[in-house]
Parts: sequence; C-alpha cells; structure tokens
Amino acid sequence: MLTLRILFLPVAAMVAIVVASNFLVQFPINDFLTWGAFTFPIAFLVTDLTNRRFGPGRARRVVYVGFLIGVVLSVVLAGPRIGIASGLAFLAGQLLDIAVFDRLRRMTWWRAPLASSITASAIDTGIFFSLAFAGTGVPWITLGVGDFGVKLAMAATLLIPYGALMRYVAPMPVRSSDFGAR
Repeated sequence: MLTLRILFLPVAAMVAIVVASNFLVQFPINDFLTWGAFTFPIAFLVTDLTNRRFGPGRARRVVYVGFLIGVVLSVVLAGPRIGIASGLAFLAGQLLDIAVFDRLRRMTWWRAPLASSITASAIDTGIFFSLAFAGTGVPWITLGVGDFGVKLAMAATLLIPYGALMRYVAPMPVRSSDFGAR
C-alpha cells in the first residue's frame, strides 16, 4: 500500500503524458512534426526522477502501471493502432531508459538522464512511428525523424528541471528490507 501511495504522483504524471501525447500525435504541425513530439519527452523526465528517487524496481512499476492505463485510454481517445503502437514503444523505450539510467547513475549528474533519454527515444520513435503509421499514407518516416529531433532537443532542455529538482528528489536510502523491491 505504501508503494502505491508514494508512486501515485509519478504514475498519474506518466498516464497524463502518454494519453496527451497519443492524442496530440494525430495533429501534424508540418511534414516533420506532430504536437505529440513536444509532450512525450517529459515521460523520460518522470521516469528518470522516479528512478533517481526510488530505484529501478519502483521506476519499472510506474512504467508498467502507466503502460496499462495509458494503452487503454489511448485506444479509446486515439484509436487501437495508435494506442497499441504507443504501448509497445512506450514499454520498450521506458524499460531501456531505466536500464541505461541505472547503469550511469553514479556518473556526472547529467549523463544518466541525457544518455538514457536519447537511447530510449531512438527505440521509442522507431517502434511507434513504424507501427502507428506505416502503410497508412502518413509520411511516418519524416514525422519520425522530426519527432526524434525534438526528443533530442527536449532531452537536453529537460536537464534544466532535472538538475533543479535533484535536491528535492534525492535518492532514497537503501535499507535491507528495500533490497528486493529495487
């Protein structure tokens, strides 16, 4: 029960980001961008802050719950193809983000969130755009390239709030009773 309470905020943020992004991806700005490109990278910030504070085990829990709720709501709001493509891309990208972040967490403060976001964004973008739009007549390759470019810029830009929040999102002390949950 304690885990649900402490993870409520990151789960709620993750679901809101995923659903908003899946709705907004349906609205192109031009041949290279959709509005969803600007909202989805915030999911990596939420994952990285959760991983920093609670460790990879609890960060994965946030991803799994966000995945389940986000897919269901996205299927309703954006359609089955986008909802399912998003869910698969989200799960692969976020789990990769957690693994890369955890491996780099002891390096200079900015390396883990930047490297994990860039790596995970590449996987997320490739999976999502190919599954959601291939064969539909939508210029999915150019949209994917534009989306990835925004994700790269957002990964760098989101280092500002990450760095500002570091003192408030300090790593939770590891206790022997927590070892299995991490």
